[in-house]
Amino acid sequence: MMTDQLSVTFAALADPTRRAILQELTHGEKSVTELAAPFEMTLPAISKHLKVLSKAGLIERGREAQWRPCKLRAEPLKSASTWIEQYRAFWEERLDRLDDYLRDLQSKENPGDAQK
Repeated sequence: MMTDQLSVTFAALADPTRRAILQELTHGEKSVTELAAPFEMTLPAISKHLKVLSKAGLIERGREAQWRPCKLRAEPLKSASTWIEQYRAFWEERLDRLDDYLRDLQSKENPGDAQK
């Protein structure tokens, strides 16, 4: 079954360890060992997380002699952000309407306050 890129991105972001790894990579390229340092897990476990991030296109893994740098690729995050933005606008509109409704209720309960 084929999965769309947005689903793959969100699946990769679903894990807090992978989100923390991406956060670390915002500071620049890091080796697998450097990325593993803050976590209490084995290098193979971190490598599995990196594989998921790589398949989602969120990181790029290089090879320079013995050093295997990882770097952030933020392009897939742009698509996720664009998708989420649609819903932010939806909820802001809903909350604005709720705010108007609550103000209307308050003015009906306290008619003297509306004149202040």
